[in-house]
Amino acid sequence: MKTSIQARLDPETQVILERLTKRLGWSSSQVVREGLRLLAKDYKVSTGTRIIGLGQFEGPTDLATNEKYMKGFGR
Repeated sequence: MKTSIQARLDPETQVILERLTKRLGWSSSQVVREGLRLLAKDYKVSTGTRIIGLGQFEGPTDLATNEKYMKGFGR
């Protein structure tokens, strides 16, 4: 699926885009796509569900399945 976007560039950004397209031999679209990929990588944009706190705590890893932790529970 292809999506088109329009962006207004200030003169400084337009010059940067033109320099990159000449230097890399890419189209403006390729430069923008790669820029988005790099930003997503830097800011760790996730496409999946994230569980807050996962891996942040120490303790038994088998707490829910090991019966020894349930001895005397509820008495």
